[in-house]
This record gives sequence, structure tokens and C-alpha cells, in this order.
Amino acid sequence: MTSLLDIQHLSISFGGVKAVQDVSFGIDKGHIHAVIGPNGAGKTTLLNLITGIYVPTQGEIWLDGEKVAGKAPEALALRGLSRTFQNLRVCMNMSAIENVMIGAHLQLDSGLFAGLIPSKEARTRDRKCRYEAAALMRLVGLESHIRCHASQMSYGALKRLEIARALAARPQVLLLDEPAAGLNRTETAEIDEVIRQVAELGVTIVLVEHNMKLVMNISDRVLVLDHGRKLAEGTAKEVQSNGEVICAYLGQQHEDDPTS
Repeated sequence: MTSLLDIQHLSISFGGVKAVQDVSFGIDKGHIHAVIGPNGAGKTTLLNLITGIYVPTQGEIWLDGEKVAGKAPEALALRGLSRTFQNLRVCMNMSAIENVMIGAHLQLDSGLFAGLIPSKEARTRDRKCRYEAAALMRLVGLESHIRCHASQMSYGALKRLEIARALAARPQVLLLDEPAAGLNRTETAEIDEVIRQVAELGVTIVLVEHNMKLVMNISDRVLVLDHGRKLAEGTAKEVQSNGEVICAYLGQQHEDDPTS
């Protein structure tokens, strides 16, 4: 087994509905692996299985050679899995940099006693965490927002803030659930650049996204789901020329999506 993240025969059902059916694929370290498909194809459900929100009915998930299927999300986060969600989960009553610092909470001493009576060591760690959070904000193109409150930021900037927060957990694998949803062309191009930069740092990316131009531009591999099943997998060029994929998804996407 050479893949950093290896999915084997993964399935889950909800009340008799087979949301994901016998899906298998592997992702190599440092690659950008996109998951596409029509609405209801099982893309977000697959991410929820990988990140421990759901427990599979059958199948295995291997992370860096260890079985992790069914482990709690916080345990998986400690093992190097981090994610963003379709809908913004930003703490709007906090500053931008504090939101990023939240992502590092698993690595900090957050006990009650430490919070009530912070030691010199704890204060040093806090300063280091703030410094690293600022560096992550620069990485995702938010240098001008380091001193901003989250409520002052645009929707597109908040999307990149969530990526910075996910990176603060120092993941091996970063799962992005529709990072370009609701963004205009300029903001989508900014997300494109951020994903490329993160992958260049050696972080493996799992990308669920409806914007086919973004997917095809940056992905090393593309997995296509349809009704919970694996329809196809390959390079962007291979998937784009697959007749079944065109009929099930890409043809409809090109007709309906003026940005594709």
C-alpha cells in the first residue's frame, strides 16, 4: 500500500438509501485529488466518512498505513486530517487571526488551569501560535486582514480564512468541500492559487468542487461519483474524454454553468 490515503470498498446507507456504494481509490502524498459528480452523488458523504463524522457500513480507510475508519473526528485531526465545509464556519465575534489560531487548539495546552493562570511557557506558546497564524494568513493571501475582525471580511476572504484555520492543525491531508462555492471569477482564481501553494508544501488535497474549470486546472487525479458509485477515475484529460462522465455530469455542467 503506497497511497497516503487509501479508501477500500467504502459504503454507507441511510434508511435503506445507499449514499456511498463500494467506493475505492487511493491518493498519493502531495497530490490534488478532486471528487466530482451531480448533486446527490455522495461527494460530501464521502468526505464525512473519511473525516469520521459518519461510520461506514462497510469498507476500510487507511491513513499513512493505519486503519482509521470509524475513528472520531478529533482523533483523525490529531492523525493529520483537516477539512473545511460547504457552509462557512467562521466565528464572526472573533478577529481573523483568532479564527486561525483556533485551528491549532489540539496542539496547545488548553486545560482549565492553564487558562486561568497562564504560565510563562503558555504565553510563549500563544505568541508563537499567533505568529504562525499570521504566516498562514499571508500564505492564503490575507496579509492585509491580519489585524481585521472577521465581520469586516468579504465572503471570498472568509473562504480563504477557513483554509488557513484548517492548515493551522498541520494536516497531512486537507479536505476542501466546495471552496469556490459562491465566489466570483476573481475570488475563484485566488482559491485556485491557494490550493496550488498548499499542495506545493507537501499537503495532500482532497477537493470536492462543482466548478469544473477549477477542478480540471489543478487536479492530479479526478474521481467521478454518480448515485454513490464510482463512475470513473483518472487524470483530468481522461475524465473529460470519458463518455459515461460526459453523459452523467460534464455535458450537463457545460450546458448549465457559464463559468465552465
